[in-house]
Amino acid sequence: MSKFKYVIKRSGAIVPFNPDRVSNVIYRAAVSVGGRDKAKAAELAKQVIEVLEATYEEGHKPHVEEIQDIIEKVLIENGHAKVAKEFILYREEAANRRRENSKHFSKPNELIPWKKVWRSLDWAVEHDLNTIDGINSRIRRGQFPQIVHEAETFYETQLDTAAELIKERAEELRMVMVSGPSSSGKTTTTFKLEQRLNKMGMKFVALVVDNYFFDLEMHPKDEFGDYDFETPQALDLDLINDHLKRLAACEEVLIPYYDFKQGKRFDNRTPLQLHDNEVLLIDSLHGLYPEFSREIPAAQKFKLYLEPLLQMKMPDGQYIRWTDLRLIRRMLRDSVHRAYNPEQTLLHWHYVRSSEKRTILPYSNTADYIVNTSMPFEVPIYRPKLLQLFKEWEKKYQGDPLREDAYVRASRIRKMLDAIEPMEDESAIPGDSVLREFIGGSTMNVH
Repeated sequence: MSKFKYVIKRSGAIVPFNPDRVSNVIYRAAVSVGGRDKAKAAELAKQVIEVLEATYEEGHKPHVEEIQDIIEKVLIENGHAKVAKEFILYREEAANRRRENSKHFSKPNELIPWKKVWRSLDWAVEHDLNTIDGINSRIRRGQFPQIVHEAETFYETQLDTAAELIKERAEELRMVMVSGPSSSGKTTTTFKLEQRLNKMGMKFVALVVDNYFFDLEMHPKDEFGDYDFETPQALDLDLINDHLKRLAACEEVLIPYYDFKQGKRFDNRTPLQLHDNEVLLIDSLHGLYPEFSREIPAAQKFKLYLEPLLQMKMPDGQYIRWTDLRLIRRMLRDSVHRAYNPEQTLLHWHYVRSSEKRTILPYSNTADYIVNTSMPFEVPIYRPKLLQLFKEWEKKYQGDPLREDAYVRASRIRKMLDAIEPMEDESAIPGDSVLREFIGGSTMNVH
């Protein structure tokens, strides 16, 4: 047992010292450069703690930066330069994000697709849906069905444009990648896009990327023991690239099968081949991540990026955050389709968000086209479903240094839901709406 009981976080909060976190941090850095040796990570973590105990007196509360300094030292001394470099880069990126969050920069944030945001804001202003006060007023006038129609039309028009852009490149394309962060609406959008392109004479073959996960025991965990499925390194990127390259050359490959109940991958299971008139359709979180398709020339792939870019200002002057919409969507979907408690989704979200900032959002501006999947009418229907729960979570996690992220999100979303006019009648929402992917009632049989 370690002689340290507590550690000081960067915020100044004092939390219990958890030695497993050291091992998890080292393993995550190793995974980022292709390593999968958990035993070695545990051995190195043991060395880190030994150095820590030799350096500081019993009762000392080490700062997280002191621990990370020792992790770097141990990695380098043990000949793990690549892992050490990855860990150092991660620390630098995290420090840069903290600096940016504490200041107001005049330069645009690179994670935001500004042109698409401006168009979305312009549309919202035209329809008096750019503020909570505006949408509340329209709902009170009985215009909820009209709001639904306007929003769905805006979304469908974007899909029409995406389909036309893909069709223009049909001669050279070998694959279409539908990408975006968690709960951005990839499943429904992919389905609808395929319908449009089929009518245009294009044929698609779907590739299920989930089958390329490594075995569960090889996945990194977060500080609370949750497995991290959000990182691209959870996927066998080398095997994906090998298969994509061969499929683009019209060779047959044997696709693996991933059994989520067992947490195991079984290789060489399902034959797949593209014919001359077929294009591969890929729905993945990481379709824009450079390493995902590094073997495929840019001319052979069309990259579509999705994000609910809602432009709606709250009474306090702050805009509703897109990540909050996706958090709610995932809560609702996971509780219906995966028997996952909504509170678990809230507690895990900081991890989802951290991975997005590193491996998804920075590549949004490399997309060939961006689709805004937000629906202004989704906020009113979330209030009766979740407001009470967010009130309870806000109260439960206030003052808990280990759950600071959960408290901040719960408090912010509670304010948002408190301010919006509630809507319990969902009959105006079409059965093929992207929102049905999350609230249920879809007529498209997509999950």
